[in-house]
Amino acid sequence: MTTLSSATVYEANGQRGALPREIKPVARGVHVAGPAFPVQCAPADNLSIHLALAEAPAGSVLICHTGGWHDAGYVGDVILQAALARGIAGIAVDGCVRDAAALSSSTCTVFSRGLSIKGTTKDPKLAGAVNARIRIGLVDIDPGDLVVGDDDGLVVVPTADVDEALRRGADREAKEEDHRRRLAAGETTMALYRFPTRESS
Repeated sequence: MTTLSSATVYEANGQRGALPREIKPVARGVHVAGPAFPVQCAPADNLSIHLALAEAPAGSVLICHTGGWHDAGYVGDVILQAALARGIAGIAVDGCVRDAAALSSSTCTVFSRGLSIKGTTKDPKLAGAVNARIRIGLVDIDPGDLVVGDDDGLVVVPTADVDEALRRGADREAKEEDHRRRLAAGETTMALYRFPTRESS
């Protein structure tokens, strides 16, 4: 969908849409981009994630809100295997995950706040919503919004803004590539960006 970095997309989107910095990839050197499939979990219950895996189309990025209960392993190797079989591009959890070795070596990129060996319930009375708006941090996430994630974090772009954000992101990347070339040739950042110099005392 795009190879632009999360930071570039964030800047191109008017510095909007960054999810909390605590949500990071389990493995390093990753990149994921795809349409959001929001999931609302009850605290310490992951039945909603199982329900989402039965409905989410291939290429989706599951974005899971956990009701503020972070200390549980909402995603592990079983959910990961199900996600791989369904062609899910990535899973982001506003909480913890477990089975780090399996998650770290997977082609389905997993983001989380950390690791926790604590288990979760699967209570149908607690099941939350799937494929409906959620809010993580200050960001509203609707089905189909663009999710871009890498080592720096995750950014979400509303569907209506995707084309403009990607166009501006590509322009920004081309400009920064020119800057890198000029810096390698000996220009300084002071001259390149025309920053004001210090006033002499």
